[in-house]
Amino acid sequence: MSLRLEDLPLRDDLRGLKPYGAPQAPLPVALNVNENTHPVPEDVADDILDSVARALRDVNRYPDREFLALREGFAEYLGHGLSADGIWAANGSNEVLQHVLQAFAGPGRTAFGFAPTYSMYPLLTRATGGEWVSGTRGHDYVIDADSAAEQVAAASPHVVFLCSPNNPTGTPLPIDVIEAVYEATDGIVIVDEAYWEFAPHEERSALTLLPDRERMVVSRTMSKAFAFAGARVGYLAADPAIIDALRLVRLPYHLSALTQAAASAALRHAPTMLRMVDDIVAQRDRISATVEALGFQAYESWTNFVLFSGVDDPAATWQALYDRGILIRDIGLPHSLRVTAGTEDETTAFLDALASIESAS
Repeated sequence: MSLRLEDLPLRDDLRGLKPYGAPQAPLPVALNVNENTHPVPEDVADDILDSVARALRDVNRYPDREFLALREGFAEYLGHGLSADGIWAANGSNEVLQHVLQAFAGPGRTAFGFAPTYSMYPLLTRATGGEWVSGTRGHDYVIDADSAAEQVAAASPHVVFLCSPNNPTGTPLPIDVIEAVYEATDGIVIVDEAYWEFAPHEERSALTLLPDRERMVVSRTMSKAFAFAGARVGYLAADPAIIDALRLVRLPYHLSALTQAAASAALRHAPTMLRMVDDIVAQRDRISATVEALGFQAYESWTNFVLFSGVDDPAATWQALYDRGILIRDIGLPHSLRVTAGTEDETTAFLDALASIESAS
């Protein structure tokens, strides 16, 4: 008889939880996990391969524990007067966020976010021993400054998560909301800008708020705009004192030499890697316009995906798309589905399949 999870001496606060995960299936068009479906350009891939090959020659040695060259690369990419001592990185933005929670949340402490938001926030909070507190959003998942500040002040959390723009809804987060939340708490404020490169170019990043806000953290990822999801590289910018705090909880040599080499090479080609962003934004806006024409409501999105509602039976529509070789995401919001903006051909396949389902219903 095989052992069951419930038979193990698991921590009480982890009992009943489910691990994070999206459906995986070998379908022709996979648009369910907000990846950048464009491949890394060949000339960039060649340089990355060369860099990894050089790193392999010294792989018998531990990597640079402080990954200084990579941090300098991120500082140069982000700009805003940042330097390497205000940059941190880890294996995906989830590990970056986990480090922050390990340092500033944990047992007897709380973390707060406005639901619905990224489902890993509560999972990471509970996994690190903290308590998750959910706030609420207004109409169309928007947050306004006064409500946000009131909710945060009432909850008095140790860590606040602000997803800007928000996942899974795509909703923009006005800069005044971030300012109001920061003033309403004495805790750490994490502004998660995983999708920021897909926002309108004229909008202000939370990076502009970092000076004189020593409790603010702005996190990013290479998974989305940089088409680097498989490499697992996330990073943040913050006051150097916060970076010192994260050193207390990171595992020794947590970023491999191969990861550092690959990420540094990709950053050297940032303009080329980001060239596909405008194409993705065009497909995102095409999805929004077309699903609206089909009778659904597309929520405003500053990301590489579209949440649309007005779906009578999300599970049935998801299955009908699946049967046509299209994988999207049912995230559990009422009468809603979410789809990643892929290449032009992938987007066309999704829109044609959705139209055929609607015409058959």
